[in-house]
Amino acid sequence: MARPKQPLHLSCEQQAELKRLVQAPSTPQKIVRRARIALLAAEGKDNKQIAAQLHTSHVTVGQWRQRVLDRGLAGLQEAPRPGRPLSLPAHKVQTVLTEVVQPLKGRARWSCRTMARHTGLSHSAVHRLWAANDLKPHRTRTFKLSNDPQFEAKFWDIVGLYLDPPARALVLCCDEKSQCQALERTQPGLPLGQGHIATRTHDYYRHGTVTLFAALNYLNGKILAERAPRHRHQEWLKFLQAIETASPASVDVHLILDNYATHKHPKVLRWPARRPRFHLHFTPTSASWLNLVERFFRDLSQDVVLPGSFGSVEELVRAIYDYLADRNLQPQRYEWRASGKSILEKIRRARQALARASQVPKDISETAH
Repeated sequence: MARPKQPLHLSCEQQAELKRLVQAPSTPQKIVRRARIALLAAEGKDNKQIAAQLHTSHVTVGQWRQRVLDRGLAGLQEAPRPGRPLSLPAHKVQTVLTEVVQPLKGRARWSCRTMARHTGLSHSAVHRLWAANDLKPHRTRTFKLSNDPQFEAKFWDIVGLYLDPPARALVLCCDEKSQCQALERTQPGLPLGQGHIATRTHDYYRHGTVTLFAALNYLNGKILAERAPRHRHQEWLKFLQAIETASPASVDVHLILDNYATHKHPKVLRWPARRPRFHLHFTPTSASWLNLVERFFRDLSQDVVLPGSFGSVEELVRAIYDYLADRNLQPQRYEWRASGKSILEKIRRARQALARASQVPKDISETAH
């Protein structure tokens, strides 16, 4: 008989952290496998069962089960290995790690080489220290938190449409992609080939712009689109009439829109008031990411508009319509799967961090130096 294994008991907080590690796309796969081992062990499964389920050996399972038993969740990380002792002065290491958030006056951020000159270390040593401590001063992410006082109500209104669409109704994510530029590259690019990447010139001729109105059917992924030279409320009303013509008269139509002034023009708001089967759902201010048509616009830009070279606006429009026709033959549905509660919790943490950041002195470099 196999030797009985010591049961692994995890707290609710530990289980939640392990599940977060498993689901996070940035978690290294070796950590994901160790977290799965711990979760399955906490369910009472023995090492051989876990090994068969995760396609690994029972020795590996036993090793990480014991590590979690001995050290908790810290046992998921690699153990320190013997080797040459660190030779970097402690005060310089401390400077590299602490002053990375305090750039020099007149600089927006540190680089490895500027920090190396500042501390007297090599730029490779600075790079290793930052990498080991997950510090990335070269990276920046854009964000915008909504200040809409009705944010949560509008948020659940739209997420509810995604997660539980009403019966006998259409859910259409609508918006306009303005300023689609017909850019003609000054020279033809070289095609992709073995050993070299595709190329295109950095300069171009401008041949004008076009606005594309689009309605993404959330239930089947099809796109209804119309071109327009401008994006005023008059063009938007014509697009709404096209939606009315294309949709069956026996179903309700739920339109998800952002807060662009065109969508809230008095004439536009009177239009659905005379048509009871049309229902407008506005995203919170500065939260257009809730509108899934933005995901389609991203694909359109990456697949057609940005990489192409067009000698005229009409040539660009033909390329867009060819793309739409091909896509609608085999439509791709963008399905909302994110948990509303987890998104709101993330936004709450972001607001708290923003509130803390607003209390920091504006010229932090003067304070630091």
